[in-house]
Amino acid sequence: MLKSIRGGFIMLKECISMSLSNIVSNRMRSFLTVLGILIGVTAVIALITTVSGVSGSLSSSFSSMGAGTLMVSVTGSDLKGGLTAEDLEQLRDMDVVDGVTPSVSLSTRVSRGGSYESSISVSGKNAYYFQNTEDLLLRGRALNVVDEDNRSFVCWINQDMVDSFFFGVDPVGEYLYINGVPFLVSGIVSDDSSTSVASMIGGSADILIPYTTALKLNNASEVTSFTVYLAEGADSEAAASALESEMDAMFSYEEDCFTVTAMTGIEDAMEEMLSMMTALLAGIASISLVVGGIGIMNMMLTSVTERTTEIGLKKALGALPWQIQAQFLIESFLLSMIGGILGVALGLVLSFALSRAMGTRFAISLGAIALGAGFSAAVGIIFGWAPARKASRLNPIDALRSM
Repeated sequence: MLKSIRGGFIMLKECISMSLSNIVSNRMRSFLTVLGILIGVTAVIALITTVSGVSGSLSSSFSSMGAGTLMVSVTGSDLKGGLTAEDLEQLRDMDVVDGVTPSVSLSTRVSRGGSYESSISVSGKNAYYFQNTEDLLLRGRALNVVDEDNRSFVCWINQDMVDSFFFGVDPVGEYLYINGVPFLVSGIVSDDSSTSVASMIGGSADILIPYTTALKLNNASEVTSFTVYLAEGADSEAAASALESEMDAMFSYEEDCFTVTAMTGIEDAMEEMLSMMTALLAGIASISLVVGGIGIMNMMLTSVTERTTEIGLKKALGALPWQIQAQFLIESFLLSMIGGILGVALGLVLSFALSRAMGTRFAISLGAIALGAGFSAAVGIIFGWAPARKASRLNPIDALRSM
């Protein structure tokens, strides 16, 4: 038994040695064959690893921006088109709710002196939004409850508006005309004020005003979009259910009057979409692996033809068909794995460079490496099988006759 195992190891060693010798002796042909596998594995590793890094960064961003929030969109009913200030106050009083931020958007003309711009994005917010959004206010005072109650004509502008209308002038304390109405500039807000998922999806506004004032400009009295900030420790699904029950009562239990979206649902949908994208890209990249496998088959078939005499001599000396087949399979496997290993290394380097260029985190995906290496091994065996079988079935007399 031990003698048989030892003999098997010796034969395997000899097969590997002869395979490597044949690969080295045909350097250019071997290089071109390996190149197809290398490109395919590089593409698979780079794409999967890069997409995984982007997915991780997006998930972290979504989690940090939308942790503990619910987004509510109101379509309304025949009797009630949206929520009033009293309705919002009722929602704020819920145990699971820490605060509510209405969002009233409008696009309007803004002017000052002889300068004007059309289609400027204006968003109505409340005092809680300023309190809850870090690094929002760069200079000036924050929006307060008095501004909301009095529907004050005050505004907060971003740097683009400062550059457009107050070049060389301190804007705080100056007036800016929004839809022909003078608004007192009370502060400057950050351009990156979209620190919530709702703001990111809808885009950040150039000008912020009290939401009650925005409703007045829109000739409206009810809010149709707002964000609910949950109390610390509140479960988002349970809170969403409680919020829906409260709002159902407000709309007299009519159906399809509003939609409550939890961040977990958005994250799950995003992860599913990214997973599908990863699978699609990996599938496209894998096509080049198949092309590389065809290259291996072509090389091995050529090798069988060139080494007909060698095969005949081995068979004449007593080599069994499975031994001949094993030698050619090992050679095909080694060619594919050389390309696979080089492809994994090059793919990780490329993925690292892409991650640095896009500003996303780089994380080595063991699954991608396993897929690349496994696919390489499979390609080497599958596409090397036919040439190896052809070599093992050669008639030794016909092979020796070609000498």
